[in-house]
Amino acid sequence: MKYLATLFTCIFSVLAIAQDAVVSGQVLDQNNLPLPFVNVLLTDANDVTSVKGASTDEAGKFTITGLDFKAYILKASFLGYESFTNTITINSSGLDQIIVLKPSAENLDEVVLSAKKPTLVKTADRLTFNVANTALVEGNILDVLRSTPGILILDNNLSVKNTSPTVFINGRKVQLSASEVTQLLENSPANSIQKIDVITNPSAKYDADNGVVIDIVMSKNLITGYRGNVFSNYTQGVFPRYNAGINQFFKTEKINVNLNYSYNHSKINRDNINEINYFETDNSISENWLSALNRNTTSKTHNTNLNFDYFLSDNSTLSLTTNVIYLPSYDYNTNGNTIVTNFTTNNDYNFIVNNNSNDNKYNLALDLDFVQKFKNKSTLSVNAHMTKYDYERHQQVNSQYYFANSSSNFDTAFKTDNNQVTDIFTSQLDYETPLNETSTLSAGVKTSVINTASDIIQFDIDPTTGNTTYNAQDSDNYNYDEAIFAAYLNYNIDWEKWSFSAGLRAEQTDIEGQSLSTNVLNKQDYLEWFPTLNLSWQTTENLSLYSNFKRSINRPNYQNLNPFNFFLNDNTIVTGNPFLQPTFTNKIVLGTTIHGNYTFEFYYKDISQGIYEIPIQDNTNNIIIYQPKNIGTAIEFGLDFVTYFDVVDNWSLYFVTSMYNMQEEAILDNQNVKQSQWTNYSVLSNDFTFLKDRSLTANFSLIYISKNLQGFQTVDGRLISDLSLSKKLFKNKATLSLAFADLFNKQDFTVRTKYGRQDNLSFHNQDNRYVKLGFSYKFGNTTLQTNERTKSKKERDRLN
Repeated sequence: MKYLATLFTCIFSVLAIAQDAVVSGQVLDQNNLPLPFVNVLLTDANDVTSVKGASTDEAGKFTITGLDFKAYILKASFLGYESFTNTITINSSGLDQIIVLKPSAENLDEVVLSAKKPTLVKTADRLTFNVANTALVEGNILDVLRSTPGILILDNNLSVKNTSPTVFINGRKVQLSASEVTQLLENSPANSIQKIDVITNPSAKYDADNGVVIDIVMSKNLITGYRGNVFSNYTQGVFPRYNAGINQFFKTEKINVNLNYSYNHSKINRDNINEINYFETDNSISENWLSALNRNTTSKTHNTNLNFDYFLSDNSTLSLTTNVIYLPSYDYNTNGNTIVTNFTTNNDYNFIVNNNSNDNKYNLALDLDFVQKFKNKSTLSVNAHMTKYDYERHQQVNSQYYFANSSSNFDTAFKTDNNQVTDIFTSQLDYETPLNETSTLSAGVKTSVINTASDIIQFDIDPTTGNTTYNAQDSDNYNYDEAIFAAYLNYNIDWEKWSFSAGLRAEQTDIEGQSLSTNVLNKQDYLEWFPTLNLSWQTTENLSLYSNFKRSINRPNYQNLNPFNFFLNDNTIVTGNPFLQPTFTNKIVLGTTIHGNYTFEFYYKDISQGIYEIPIQDNTNNIIIYQPKNIGTAIEFGLDFVTYFDVVDNWSLYFVTSMYNMQEEAILDNQNVKQSQWTNYSVLSNDFTFLKDRSLTANFSLIYISKNLQGFQTVDGRLISDLSLSKKLFKNKATLSLAFADLFNKQDFTVRTKYGRQDNLSFHNQDNRYVKLGFSYKFGNTTLQTNERTKSKKERDRLN
């Protein structure tokens, strides 16, 4: 209740602040189309140091409040357009302005082919990367994210400062599990992207487990007609892989229809060297296991996305969105050779393992949305969502053991059949209303119901006869049911040089999971409150200060809750933990931005009950077990510096460096383990444009991560280097791209676990070095922007 008291105290305090005259309006281009993100400034006609301003929204509209009744100089500016200046006098409570910006002389030369540079805006709760009409949108969405400041892509996983973000498109979560998001983004063209919002402090409207949100905002257009895009990419790493697809969009006055299809054929190589030291009771080493593993994954994936909007009226829209991923074949093959050195008996031996699994799955998501806008500018949004997920895995493991005395040689073999079916149903209602010209209030409710049924059957195989025997001990059925009920209240206000927002979200969670073979029942029932606060102060034209706070939750994914044992070989087990508890994080940020281009930010995170999957050695039976567990507490704090500017006209530079410390503490291996590590994370990204028409672009980026700590494991540093080139062809309708990844071959790394009687490491040589050739072609009305979006729910992210 103390959060509620604080929230309402802040709300009523800021409501007491009175406003005077208001200037509002809209900024348009020469075609009478709205221009978003235009800077609109008002300067006192008699005092040029006194400045008030705002940026236009997606509809090109702006509002500036807290003004006096006198003369001002109104100025609007936007990259690629001539500045607009006019003197206005406010004689009544408000003034409405229509501003038309003309293209700059440089752009008039080649209106069609010239491209703007991306711009970066840092505010209290987010970083906005504006890319509309820049060369970046000529590739795919994943390429744009790769160039977006603050977003890191490692091993095809998205990360923002050690946090796995939730991906949204046009304010809706991407309706895919986390492992499928990068594939979807790589197969989606970026030509309709307006901006990327990296929201580091999401409001209470977002689910409490959205610690960081990446919102991909797509442009919209009033033009009717048909447009399309075909694309294909060929990538040569250790093995070749390719993908291709088609995107089509049709718009009339009443409907928008967007249909996309893509196919991806991929084969990825991975080499590992693992070493384990097993211990005797006196802590001397009994055996050393050294393994060389080669892993190949081959997959064929079909992806279809349909968006349908029907405009019931000017203020009412009904939308249907569906995503289908069908993966008929996913082959996972691991070949390994392990050399065992026995220091106790000198009975050395080695064994060879072949582990092959063939998976298939489909993932169907369906959303129905209704949006109603009212005359007082209030908005009511209703969403219903359904997911149907079906996953099958068939695995067979064969091992051959070889000793100095060949008569002791023997073989083992087993196979497993696993199936998981998950149904997700959610419904959500959101209402937002302006209280006055400078403040808004929003509220909403959401329900989520998840049902998962899983089973695993294991058969032991006689290597001599091939006969199979049912293994009851390692076979199981597991049912999991979860229900979440949430409600939130959020308030925003701007006055003079201040901006404040506060929100409170409550989530009631009910869980019941049962393993049928062991009859173990896990029940959880908890209510948690999640406050969010943002406060910013524009002290002068060139200096702003901000601070924010957020409490968030990280629930375990459904696979981690599944108690089944998967044997990678006879001595390596991957298993789930049905008794996992959620992780809670409190984060505080203090920051300042100077001259709009230089940001310094200090942050502090307190993490309790962190979920980590770390290898645990059983030194008695010489087995290593990978199982997620809630482990102790962690504290992370650091200082970030971010800047973005034009070096010269055709060269833009983005640089960030972060020094942070991770401290972890837990009871592990029957002792209190404390670890601490300082880490540097730095990014240098360069964007270039060439030729008179700016049709040739390039990006060269370097990302350095020093030695770091992740869940009581130490990870070596690495250098990530990428170079990409893009050339527009055929009157701007086609784009040819070429990319080189891991130029300096410095992305391989070692992960070490060392404390107490735990001593193991794994060296990862991943398929990171590749050359990628891409081609895309637009047809139809290429000036028409689509309604392309892909929706998601956080519940789906936890599928795997």
